Amino acid sequence: MVSTIELSKRQEQIVQIVKDNGPITGEAIADRLSLTRATLRPDLAILTMAGYLEARPRVGYFYTGKTGQQLLADKIKKIKVMDHQSIPVVVNESLSVYDAIVTMFLEDVGTLFVVDKSSLLVGVLSRKDLLRASLGNQDLKSIPVTIIMTRMPNITMCEKDDLLLEVAHKLIDKQIDALPVVKHSERGIEVIGRITKTNMTKALVALAGDEIL
Repeated sequence: MVSTIELSKRQEQIVQIVKDNGPITGEAIADRLSLTRATLRPDLAILTMAGYLEARPRVGYFYTGKTGQQLLADKIKKIKVMDHQSIPVVVNESLSVYDAIVTMFLEDVGTLFVVDKSSLLVGVLSRKDLLRASLGNQDLKSIPVTIIMTRMPNITMCEKDDLLLEVAHKLIDKQIDALPVVKHSERGIEVIGRITKTNMTKALVALAGDEIL
């Protein structure tokens, strides 16, 4: 389970005061804790940014009623692909299966995106595709990747403004390791990034780090 923000004792007291008495001003909260408004300001800012409290001008602070888990879920639902996409490894459709295997090994990736002479997406190569092709006595240097790749329109894609959670569902449903992040233009479909299971893991780790701070 991803850790949620750990409140200090004073922050817990503030949340309880607002929960019991809201709407309530910052000055009133400070009086109840026998503190100055300036001393309390950082705690109120943290609780508001974290989503525990809501502040309204000339009215005061409200308790949102959300638990730490609910607040974390809200943050996850707002993360977009562009926040965590990485650089795609792209190969030309004329490449041989042998060279594709070498490229995948050297780049240390599990998926290659195949483009045509105009740099437009035409296919996707996975580890499974290359492993399947390498079985037997075939001359891999003479087989083009177009023979074994997944072709359009059977490629699952995403765009930079898509929600990361939706893309995660696609990876699970399709049982694949990566999706190309694409941009549609008059020329066709261009690959501008990739989202992998590793990207998803890094996103969760980054989010956990933010919550623990």
